[in-house]
Amino acid sequence: MSYQETIDYLFGLQKYGIKLGLSNSVQLMGLMGDPHRRFRSVHIAGTNGKGSTAAFLAGMLKAAGYRVGLYTSPHLVSFTERIRINGVPITEERVVGLAEQVRARYEHVPSAEGGPLIPTFFEVTTVMAFACFAEEQVDIAVVEAGMGGRLDSTNVVAPLASVITNIDLEHTEFLGTTLGQIAAEKAGIIKPGVPVVTGAVQPEALAVIEQQAAAAGSPVFLMPRDFSAERATAGPEQEFDYRGIFIRLPHLRIAMLGSHQVGNACLALAAAECIGRSGMNVPEAALRAGLGQAVWEGRLERASQGPDIYLDGAHNPASAQVLADAVRDLKRSYRRMVLIVGILKDKDYRGILERLVPLADRVVVTRPNYSRALDAGPLAAEISVVHRDVASTRSVAEAIDLARREARGDDLIIITGSLYTVGDARAALRPGEVPGVLRGLKG
Repeated sequence: MSYQETIDYLFGLQKYGIKLGLSNSVQLMGLMGDPHRRFRSVHIAGTNGKGSTAAFLAGMLKAAGYRVGLYTSPHLVSFTERIRINGVPITEERVVGLAEQVRARYEHVPSAEGGPLIPTFFEVTTVMAFACFAEEQVDIAVVEAGMGGRLDSTNVVAPLASVITNIDLEHTEFLGTTLGQIAAEKAGIIKPGVPVVTGAVQPEALAVIEQQAAAAGSPVFLMPRDFSAERATAGPEQEFDYRGIFIRLPHLRIAMLGSHQVGNACLALAAAECIGRSGMNVPEAALRAGLGQAVWEGRLERASQGPDIYLDGAHNPASAQVLADAVRDLKRSYRRMVLIVGILKDKDYRGILERLVPLADRVVVTRPNYSRALDAGPLAAEISVVHRDVASTRSVAEAIDLARREARGDDLIIITGSLYTVGDARAALRPGEVPGVLRGLKG
């Protein structure tokens, strides 16, 4: 297959929908020789901040001299972004080879329940990633769960540490309608005796996490009780002191914007502490260097200047609130703010908009190039009831062009609502660039 044919095959698997359960994943891993048993790992679940936390942790482990695999989803521009070795996305040729390996192993094989084995998109991409990590002989892989955790395809790993970033209402049709139910799904990544690090704060969620950890005999480290940031200062480069589980580190610096990234950095540091207790040494110099060099595309990322354009993949009310808090600080340095927003149909779009629209001087509603996207026209009409300056476009590229034509150099443009919107924006602003390769992450 060509690369495009491979991508068409993989995304064609989406017609089988989302299947929560591990039987297919266990069978696929077995057919591929159980690659997940051939590398150490850290497993990260949660509602928001998983990717940034994973990027911080992978950066610190790489700075310590380890060969590090990183598996995240979704991608912004290229499928290759999902599977990285030492920060570098794998090649298109490697995607083709991995997909062909997996497909050849499962086609014409009966499932464990009887009938043909019909895996989903995420089940196949997960086994591709783990096969790649095994072939590349990574020392450790940082693995981001997809949806939930308990029945997620990634939950076949036996990690050195389990990280639950935070808990909020999301994917309620699959994970449950209460914080407790969703916490139970996320806490499903907890393994016997494996330390758990979490930034969850709601009593209902914490009770579930602590109960499941106790049942597994796993120690739990809570932020801010057991570790936290102290004396954090905002700016283009954020600085904070880290009060850790076992260590203290003053004057740490991160380049990622937004106070929420300080919390994500602390989660990654706590996970690194737990990894260190398992025998993988991560010295202080590596902790500092890995944090300072870490980037994560599409999360309050400045993608263009004059006017400044920031991209953020906020796709639920909780992440929209985090973005809103950061934007309040940002916009003080600008004349006016333009909000470009495109949202998917299955998201709480009103919850997202009510947090962001009041901050904008002008709103441009658009539609990402994805089948589940909300149409821009009706959404713009709804927003215009509460905002006097609203426009709509048929594509993200058109929205950017409109905003740029109208803007001055001292204006701020925020593009958000979905990672698919951010991906379209990145493709328009930086055509041909694969995130992670041209941002100082080679090697």
